[in-house]
Amino acid sequence: MNAAVTEILPTVGFAASALAVTLSRAHVADIVEALNEHPPAYAADVLLDLPKARAVDVLDQPELREPGAILKALPLERAVAFIQAMSSDRVADLFRNDLSEPERHRYVAKLDHETKAALASLLAYPEHSAGAIMTTEFVSVPADWTVARTLDHVRTVERTRETVYAIYVLDPVTGGLQQAVALRRLISAEPGALVGSAAGRREPVSVSPLTDREEVARLIAKYNLLAVPVVDDNSRVLGIVTVDDVIDAMIAETTEDVHKLGGMEALGVPYREIGFFSMIQKRAGWLSVLLLGEMLTASVLQHYEGALEKAIVLTLFIPLIMSSGGNSGSQATSLIIRALALRELVPGDWWRVALRELPTGITLGAILGAIGVVRVVVWQKLGFYDYGEHWLLVAATVGAALLGIVTFGSLTGSMLPFIMTRLGFDPASASAPFVATLVDVSGLAIYFSIASLILTGTLL
Repeated sequence: MNAAVTEILPTVGFAASALAVTLSRAHVADIVEALNEHPPAYAADVLLDLPKARAVDVLDQPELREPGAILKALPLERAVAFIQAMSSDRVADLFRNDLSEPERHRYVAKLDHETKAALASLLAYPEHSAGAIMTTEFVSVPADWTVARTLDHVRTVERTRETVYAIYVLDPVTGGLQQAVALRRLISAEPGALVGSAAGRREPVSVSPLTDREEVARLIAKYNLLAVPVVDDNSRVLGIVTVDDVIDAMIAETTEDVHKLGGMEALGVPYREIGFFSMIQKRAGWLSVLLLGEMLTASVLQHYEGALEKAIVLTLFIPLIMSSGGNSGSQATSLIIRALALRELVPGDWWRVALRELPTGITLGAILGAIGVVRVVVWQKLGFYDYGEHWLLVAATVGAALLGIVTFGSLTGSMLPFIMTRLGFDPASASAPFVATLVDVSGLAIYFSIASLILTGTLL
């Protein structure tokens, strides 16, 4: 952050007007960071003293905390003026996530027809779709315009558009999208040539408003785009999704997936802003479910109580056995969830993954099993612990159990995301704690079954 801004942040009771003067020439990201350190009412006072364009730029930033509370602290007319000047996709996000029903109704009643129509259109699309994150502020021209006329049009409308990465060339009759011309190519083209001549012969990349935002991100990355047009069934442009909108959306998506992988509900707000009881609510449910799952381990142990009484030495390796199976399952789950998210795999690839994970699990299990056997042998030979006269059979049991459990964990962990996807759930719901719990229970059954086969007639 700018040094001058940093010096002001700790100051208590610093006048909002004085802070506004300091921030007026700061980068918008620094202004947002500064306002995030103050209560919404104080931030609203600062925005009132900033030039309108700067205040709108601040409200347009997704990083701004509590934008709904800030708007509520503003006079109604000023809040409405700011909303009407903001980018349409940010306004839709604001109404969807940050404003309660009374405030939404109060602002909508005052909005002009154009803003109201754009807002209604964007809010009609599902939250994770291209339509929900697109902006309706783009530059389009008929295909029969010249390059010079198009550039004049860009100069005229530039201030009313969120960004001008490309100009979209439309059929003069149907209004359907024909080409997308990068601004750089337009500037270097002959002024008297038709605008479409600057685009080359490539078909424009486009998406429908219902396309998932992850797919939009994949297309933008694949074709190295700064924006992708959103078109209806008749190829008419409804809006554009810009790369910065996709980055913001994917950060939110990734944060949600990370929370799920940790075995909890997504927080939905920054960690420092969530209340104590909300935090408990988000975490307690999953922990309770996982606890109920882990209770099954007690049932398994009770079933093999007789074996444990005869060969108490088996209990020494239960933590090792359970953790190895859970770790292998969590590894496989994390790899597959990431591959599904990046479209490196599709649900139909489950059998290919199974054929790959089976030998992988056997190999990893053999490695860990060998380590387990060496551990028993070394401890016995060096006198660290006496496993009894049948210590070689104990070592064989540990080695074979690790082989079986790690193989089972790898296979189960890799298949669970596909099962979740098939059932219509987010594959990230197959979290590492969930997989570990599942493998813990089954791992104990595998361990004692192998022990029964190897040790019957000796320790059992």
